Amino acid sequence: MNILKTIGAILAGFITVVILSIATDTALETAGVFPPIGEGFFVPWMLMLALVYRTIFTVVGGYVTAMLGPSHAMRNVTILGCLGIIMGTLGAVAAWELSAHWYPIALVVLALPSTWLGGKLYTLRKRK
Repeated sequence: MNILKTIGAILAGFITVVILSIATDTALETAGVFPPIGEGFFVPWMLMLALVYRTIFTVVGGYVTAMLGPSHAMRNVTILGCLGIIMGTLGAVAAWELSAHWYPIALVVLALPSTWLGGKLYTLRKRK
């Protein structure tokens, strides 16, 4: 039963990142801050803003995974981070021409450290 709880915790962290990212993207597109998704995304400050909030959301996803997992919080967030690397790489390949190339690379590079930080924040809070 613990394996199902572990898988659920990892999925919950992943879904948290996806929902927060899509909701923020949509809000910024609706507000006219970001262009519609199909038009490309090349303005550096927009990409930096997206990178910052997506990195924060990835930390939150790591925290959620650590919090919901039945045990081995840091192992679970490492799995989540590896899943983020895989999905980020697939996304980078699929949308390579839709933004400056540093942006999808940065998302992939920051996936594991961000989830790790979320897990570490949870374990530090839990100790207190």
